[in-house]
Amino acid sequence: MEVCGKQVQFRGKLVRIAYLDVEGCQFLDDPEAALAVLRKSRVRADLLTFIPRVSNRSPEYSYPMEWDNYAVLPISTFDDWMKRQVHPKVRTKIRKAEKKGITAREMLFDDELIKGVHAIYNETPIRQGRRFRHYGKDLEAIRSMTGTYPDESIFIGAFLDGEMIGFVKLLVEENKSQARTLHVISMVHHWDKSPTNALLAQAVRSCAERKIPYLVYGQFSYGKRETDSLADFKKHSGFEKVEIPRYYVPLTLRGRVALHLGLHHTLMEWIPAPAIVRYRKIRSHWYAKKFTGLEHA
Repeated sequence: MEVCGKQVQFRGKLVRIAYLDVEGCQFLDDPEAALAVLRKSRVRADLLTFIPRVSNRSPEYSYPMEWDNYAVLPISTFDDWMKRQVHPKVRTKIRKAEKKGITAREMLFDDELIKGVHAIYNETPIRQGRRFRHYGKDLEAIRSMTGTYPDESIFIGAFLDGEMIGFVKLLVEENKSQARTLHVISMVHHWDKSPTNALLAQAVRSCAERKIPYLVYGQFSYGKRETDSLADFKKHSGFEKVEIPRYYVPLTLRGRVALHLGLHHTLMEWIPAPAIVRYRKIRSHWYAKKFTGLEHA
């Protein structure tokens, strides 16, 4: 559904929450206009949630809000990032990737890109201890999924001996105030060559060349997880945990009640952190036994 020129998605059944399709890259500059459209729409929405740009971190609206967080990298120049912002281990890995013959470059949205992404996504059915939901998709499905917002996207591939072994898509905000990473992924059996570090280095270079001041890499911490391997990767790569207001605006009586009772949060947000950690360990062990002999990310 399009609202004020932005694509809006919906989640939830009991409580329907409307949100921008690409948070962190599209923003509601006139929330009242968006609320008016949603209230008149035949598509039911009980709540609208949205966040501001990372450059505007102080609450500016009187709507109900909660604090959210994102992993944000301030960018001036590539050299400054390499010399002052990254951990020494990251610099070592970037140089290691170069020595191993890995190169990263911007790409066009063409058959070379789609075939490369298809090969990466179909390398293994398990990543990070759980089933990889894009495994098994055909070329046309990959083309459709990867090709969203092509005019606002920067496609970057990592290559070894002519083979594409890593991929990242950057989505650039219309005013170039920030860019957001999407689809950051590399082949598992080339993990020892640090292709993801090479991809991130090119992403920073691409942003610096376009004078984009902030690169956003999803949330810094998810739910009750304050740290994990991904959070460590972001921290060592110079990303900072930035807290920003997340607004929740009720559109119906159901939405007001749900917000009051906390029903706008997912089930995972209610489960104690130790239980979540235990569950993930059990899940990883189960998949490891089921897919014996496969490499896992």
